[in-house]
Amino acid sequence: MVRLSDVAARAGVSVSAVSRVLRDAPHTRVSESTRVRIQEAAAELGYRPNFAARALKSARTNVVGLVVPDVTNAIFTDLLRGVEDEAYRQGYVVLLARADGLPDGVDVIGRLIGEGRVDGLLVQVGDTSDANDIDRLIASRLPVVFVNSIHPEGVGSVVLDDEEGTRIATAHLIGLGHRRIALINGVASSDTARRREAGFRRASADSGLSVDDDLITRRGYEPRQGAEALGALWERPERPTAVVVANINASYGVLAEARRLGVDVPADLSVVAIHDAWTADHAWPPLTTVRMPLRELGATALRAVVENISSGVTVDAVVRDPAPVLVERSSTAPPRKT
Repeated sequence: MVRLSDVAARAGVSVSAVSRVLRDAPHTRVSESTRVRIQEAAAELGYRPNFAARALKSARTNVVGLVVPDVTNAIFTDLLRGVEDEAYRQGYVVLLARADGLPDGVDVIGRLIGEGRVDGLLVQVGDTSDANDIDRLIASRLPVVFVNSIHPEGVGSVVLDDEEGTRIATAHLIGLGHRRIALINGVASSDTARRREAGFRRASADSGLSVDDDLITRRGYEPRQGAEALGALWERPERPTAVVVANINASYGVLAEARRLGVDVPADLSVVAIHDAWTADHAWPPLTTVRMPLRELGATALRAVVENISSGVTVDAVVRDPAPVLVERSSTAPPRKT
């Protein structure tokens, strides 16, 4: 195993200088040329830091936990990439865990808190997340940042500009000529759903359209719930000509239910969804979406939890750069002329 002394000998500097540079310690007083020489020597020798020894010295593991409801979710990929890329840059490792759908008696949150496995946690709350688990997290005093959700007690959070994303989706449909537009939304208790409904209402108001509350459903973000929502909307005497689906996963249920009902998308019904994923290109028809900055969300959340670990400062942020972007595919079109 390559040691600090080996790197120091190769670079022609002291072991302490190598240690400070490779730890990126604050107030390290070495010239830029020396810093580069040390980093090159470490790379040439294949030096890897001994995190076990570092953890014993600093009482830190340099591990951050990422707790999500469902790791099979297509939009999770970009979020994870953002978290992992930034963790690597900050010298951390990410421990991934899912909180929902585990066998009875499996206590992921309790083990992460009680066994000292992580220095902090990033938590993405799902519709079925256990409120008691969240309360235990808050009480544990472990640095926690909630990802795209805001806890009422004001602990750290990093969220997307959900209102702007849904405004863009709704404005797209209005621009195509649609006037009777439905919103298939998350559950009423979800703060992301509340922000997305605000964007839907803002776009309607900006265009002078009134919102029919009967055309807003609040069943959830899963495909099954999207299908149920469209089925309920299609039973109404005046059906929508377009729908904003507040999550891409629910939109797949909407497309499946449209086929079952014999509804032609987009001739009879235009569909636009919040979030973009590789799966949107392979839906039928290919799905118009609003791409949200999920990779930047993950990176910002990781920086926020590291800041909390290092200084105790709680960070609350809204990721607005890059801005949400409409990705127009084949599931939206002007309404059928009658």
